[in-house]
Amino acid sequence: MNQDQVKEILLQIEEDVEEFFVIFSGKSSTKVNGLYHPDSREIIIHNKNFENDQLLLYTAIHEYAHHVHITRSPIPVGSRAHTIEFRRIFHELLNVAEQKGFVRNVFEADQDFAVLTESIKKNMIGPQGELARKLGEAFIQAQSLCEAKGYRFEDYIERVLQFDTTTARTLMKARSFELPAELGYENMKLVASVADSDNREVLKSSLMGGSSRDTAKFSIKKPEAEDPITRLLKEKKRIEKTIDSLSKKLEQVNMNLEKIEVEQ
Repeated sequence: MNQDQVKEILLQIEEDVEEFFVIFSGKSSTKVNGLYHPDSREIIIHNKNFENDQLLLYTAIHEYAHHVHITRSPIPVGSRAHTIEFRRIFHELLNVAEQKGFVRNVFEADQDFAVLTESIKKNMIGPQGELARKLGEAFIQAQSLCEAKGYRFEDYIERVLQFDTTTARTLMKARSFELPAELGYENMKLVASVADSDNREVLKSSLMGGSSRDTAKFSIKKPEAEDPITRLLKEKKRIEKTIDSLSKKLEQVNMNLEKIEVEQ
């Protein structure tokens, strides 16, 4: 597979993008398999790192996700490249690539991983979720008892059970929402954090359908995004206030230094 073929495949995965370039370095690297230069829109692939085209294409999709993320973001993307938004884009590109047969999910195709995945989900994540449900039910009972007897629920959770109240209330929510145990505690906690019942159901269904957590988060309805100009003006005002505050502090430090020098 050459660089032109890689670019052609990337455009079949997602075609509505700004112009970009795929470049094979012709080298190997012990540090990275590939990288993306946002200024020149170049995806650099260290093609000597790969034993087969599948692994090479996986890296190309990863770097392509950076291109899509950076060129579509309404505000400048910071130095932290692997954000939730980036991971969402990357996972969606991978899903499309798998559906079109360009790459395969190696964790599903590899029998060793298939067996391990089944074991983890069945014997660990599922039971963890069931324990979370039982704990939530127990905490609901404890809260009812505390209310009936005039005791403070937080005292019972924190001093007697030596448990975190916030976590306890999350488990209570998960139980009251009848979230399925197979989600596991972390995903139950994520779904329980959503106040809107419709969005909660969408998020739950997305996770149950196999979406990654980052992809699932973006499946729910969100409030309209703030206008980029308004957001930048707010950030400008905040930075100006910070500069003004620091300038005043610097002035005071200089005055104190001058005073000490005079006294000496």
